[in-house]
Amino acid sequence: MKKILVTGSKGQLGSEIRKLEKVYPGFNFTYTDIEELDITKPGEVEAFFTQNQIDICINCAAHNGVDKAVDEPSFAFLLNTDAVENLAINCNKHNTLLVHFSTDYVFEGNNCLPYRETDLAIPQTVYGLSKLQGEEAAMKNSERAIVIRTSWLYSIYNHNFVKTILRLLSEKEQITVVNDQIGTPTFAGDLAKAILEILTKIEHKPVKEIYHYSNEGVASWYDFAVAIKEFSGLNCKVLPVETNQFPTKAIRPHYSVLNKTKIKTDFGIEIPYWRDSLKLVINELLTK
Repeated sequence: MKKILVTGSKGQLGSEIRKLEKVYPGFNFTYTDIEELDITKPGEVEAFFTQNQIDICINCAAHNGVDKAVDEPSFAFLLNTDAVENLAINCNKHNTLLVHFSTDYVFEGNNCLPYRETDLAIPQTVYGLSKLQGEEAAMKNSERAIVIRTSWLYSIYNHNFVKTILRLLSEKEQITVVNDQIGTPTFAGDLAKAILEILTKIEHKPVKEIYHYSNEGVASWYDFAVAIKEFSGLNCKVLPVETNQFPTKAIRPHYSVLNKTKIKTDFGIEIPYWRDSLKLVINELLTK
């Protein structure tokens, strides 16, 4: 039985992995968050790996506050870069496969075609740079590592765009959402399932790759919000605005759709369409 460590397990992705635990009886999961294991401290990470036999480490911990990273860059790099290096070094020492997650924000965002894994990463934000350097730390320090870039993650857990829009739709008569930033919403549950499916196929094969995963399809944040309104049945009006009418501390990529050909070809996984997954999540949130 493979022993899997899930760090940052209280977040969206970690919570969705926990829901799938019974579907994969061949895996023995250990879930940690900062209370059980502070991955920013090299000594703690080294001691944990020495005391526990870990076959696979799925690192779900991250500083995901795009605007907050502008105000606290040191913490963003500590969690998104230095902590990944701590994990990678110890994974390499113990022949543990590291699975780490990155973001569409590593790209400049000026493409007109979906980004491939080989496209040049030119992050425009502190957050994006900290995540890119985390990718580099994983690849440099571990001989067995998978980095998965994803985008616009949401679930029934924690704070995310879907839950925020649902709240605003129920409180206001109209809201405005930007319509000139294009990407793909990704249900964390779909990503969690894809990860575990991949892990059943890798065994002990040597692997050191970057992959892209998001749900299928393309949307603007406005499209995303309109779909949330449609599936929730709420009556609030949703109006489109341009990015320059909605200033933020950090630059958002105008186009960050990810090409998923590589992950589908290598592992034979099927990826759900974003609206289909969103409808399921909205139903679950409204019936909680």
